[in-house]
Amino acid sequence: MEKGRVIVGQKRFALTIERLCQQLIERHGAFEETCLIGIQPRGVYLGDRLHQRLEDLLGGKQVEYGKLDITFYRDDFRTRAKPLSANPTELNFLVEGKDVILVDDVLYTGRTVQAALTALNHYGRPRKVELLALIDRRFNRHLPIQGDYIGMTVDAVDKAFVKVEWKEQSEEDRVLIFADKSEAEG
Repeated sequence: MEKGRVIVGQKRFALTIERLCQQLIERHGAFEETCLIGIQPRGVYLGDRLHQRLEDLLGGKQVEYGKLDITFYRDDFRTRAKPLSANPTELNFLVEGKDVILVDDVLYTGRTVQAALTALNHYGRPRKVELLALIDRRFNRHLPIQGDYIGMTVDAVDKAFVKVEWKEQSEEDRVLIFADKSEAEG
């Protein structure tokens, strides 16, 4: 694979987000005891979309939504070649006794989710935590973590890299697959 190949285009991308919102409403109703938390930085794009669409579908009802930085909870933050920059956590509520839906764009090794669970403990003890991911890489999971809501499963081998592009930062919403991460960054 010489360059990224589009595996999800704009139309299917929008349908996937709509389906995920419908699944959330089926399970959580009007979100009285449920909140969404986007994992910084990439899960926030998906979290923003879900939050906006859920409030539209629920007739303007407020859905609690926050953004969680996990930078210094990662198990590899001390082994990086360059200093990490943190994103601000924006949680204006406690998660104590609530159902929390953690949101991320790609579920791969599970380490990001592990860091998010650790960081979440500083904001109370949730009644339940669920995971929503737009893409589940499925192979090469390092930890026993699985998603409760999955937009799409992508079976990619070892070095393959899956990248979600958002129209807020790119030309359109889409998902691409690359032979390795260096191709996605170049």
